[in-house]
Amino acid sequence: MLNQNMEKAINDQINAEIYSSYLYLSMSAYFDSINLKGCSHWMRIQAMEEMTHFKRFYDFLTARGGRVILAQIDAPPSAWDAPLAVFENVLTHEQLVTGLINKLIDLSMELKDHATNSFLQWFIDEQVEEEASADEVIQSMKLNANNPGGLFIIDKELMQRVFTPPVGVTL
Repeated sequence: MLNQNMEKAINDQINAEIYSSYLYLSMSAYFDSINLKGCSHWMRIQAMEEMTHFKRFYDFLTARGGRVILAQIDAPPSAWDAPLAVFENVLTHEQLVTGLINKLIDLSMELKDHATNSFLQWFIDEQVEEEASADEVIQSMKLNANNPGGLFIIDKELMQRVFTPPVGVTL
């Protein structure tokens, strides 16, 4: 049986994962509006990944006898100053999510909830990848800041991103 505090914390994380997907869809729409289709595509893939994270938490919570309680999702921002600012926001947001996952790990350790702790280890590794992926785009954009065509080359590269759902997760 899942501890009530852990159940609430996982429900809060479910809300955070859905918000993350919503945020990345908003970023995708922004990129569509300025005709950066590769950046838009990258964000849509990111939104799909966040939905698989949501689904993982959902399935885990129900498997442990908990009840999923979906909460209101806040509206994400819809405009940014520049493409670089969007990806910097992605990195900041992923760092926030990393902090949320770390707090879940801390709670699982405090409660001696080994099953939840084991489950959360995948997310620790995933967050390292998420932060590195955003930072890679940021560094490319910064390196190309003085190259007028650099953003379009990066945009073409970002169009190549492919969504690969994690093993065992279906939407």
